[in-house]
Amino acid sequence: MADSKADLLAGAGGLVTDEAQSDHQGRKALLLVRNNEDCREFIALAETMGIKIVDRIDQRGRSDAKWFMGQGKLQDVTEELRSAAQGHPWNGVDLLLLHTNATPRQLVGVNDAVGIEVWDRVRLLLALFTAHASSVEARIQVRIARLQSDRTVLREVVKQQTTGERAGYGGAGRTAAGSVLTNVNRELAALRKRQKKQVKSAAERRRQRKEYAMTVGLAGYTNAGKSSLFRRLSGKEVLVEDRLFSTLESTLGRLESSPRILLADTIGFIDGLPNATLEAFRATLAEAIECDLLLLLVDAGDALDEMERKLLTSIRELTERALEVDENSIMERIQLVLTKLDTVERETLVQKHAMISEHGFSNPLFISSHSGEGIEELQSVILNTLFGPKRTLIIHDPEPNEMASEAVLSRLFDTVYVHKHEKLVNGVEVRISASDETIAILFSKYGQRIELK
Repeated sequence: MADSKADLLAGAGGLVTDEAQSDHQGRKALLLVRNNEDCREFIALAETMGIKIVDRIDQRGRSDAKWFMGQGKLQDVTEELRSAAQGHPWNGVDLLLLHTNATPRQLVGVNDAVGIEVWDRVRLLLALFTAHASSVEARIQVRIARLQSDRTVLREVVKQQTTGERAGYGGAGRTAAGSVLTNVNRELAALRKRQKKQVKSAAERRRQRKEYAMTVGLAGYTNAGKSSLFRRLSGKEVLVEDRLFSTLESTLGRLESSPRILLADTIGFIDGLPNATLEAFRATLAEAIECDLLLLLVDAGDALDEMERKLLTSIRELTERALEVDENSIMERIQLVLTKLDTVERETLVQKHAMISEHGFSNPLFISSHSGEGIEELQSVILNTLFGPKRTLIIHDPEPNEMASEAVLSRLFDTVYVHKHEKLVNGVEVRISASDETIAILFSKYGQRIELK
């Protein structure tokens, strides 16, 4: 039982090595489900990690407070696992997956009954996060989230030991569990201190960037195509995989055609992730939330009901996180972008457009980062939103003692978005994106030196 307990608490107090925590390729698992729930997303999460679900056990009725399944059903699973000989589909199964956000009592109870490692939906996600965390920032975030989850289970273990519910554990067991809990609390305090410094530094960097550049955030449900679009717009190589949560940390890059527009790719959303777990990733989400324009990406290839579920999850998470940092205008800065247009059956677009309009998005953009369809229109919308409509400006050659045309052009680069410029016989023609307000400021500065064509 001691070994299974170490498995249950993988990650707590260093009970299991980092290598064991992150490498789950080839593992075999059973999936326990209540009331025939839709498990497609859960299974996709497991498959992303290389875990093979060999069987699904379903039971109707209300979830048991201690064992998740009924005690009799769980006992049947336990006995068959123990007797699964060579050739049996269950032979080699070392992981039990619960299709729920289980309580600590359920995790401990199922682990005690079956004697193998038990993950609920949260622990599956945390294992996936651990496998994908590459930067220092991401590893700290994931470690905090894992320790927070493990701490709740440890408290349940200590509670059951001290109340006598687990008679098999004596004083030594209590001391061991209590020591691990103490170590977890100590490590959490140290990690939060480090994260607080990182958050402060990131906020200062964002403040400094606002002085010379505008930011476009990319947000959306996991695997909505954020990293693919980031690469398409920036020309910067980033990890692009058809896998859930391949991006865990913020990635910044410049719009390929402009040094004054920054792109921020962030962690994807997912339905049902507890706030306590998502809290560890608040600093990552801040890059997208505190932006000048937010592109909310939705996979257009999803079925209508699935697409709506993911859209509503993303909106809910964005608004909740925005309120935490007093960004009340987040919905006003959102441009909805439907991705993976090359995978869509075109006859379904009318229905999907109608559904999106019902939720307040009347002008969505449809793109394909793979084929490039819609990308040029998206770039135009970005520039128009951030700077204003396209205009043509003439900078006339100077009179004696006036500023050189090249000097005026240089200052335009600091004020508006310059697409291109061309030398004329008596001046310079400049194609820009600028608002009416900005144009009025330019005329007040340069008077008759400039002219709108």
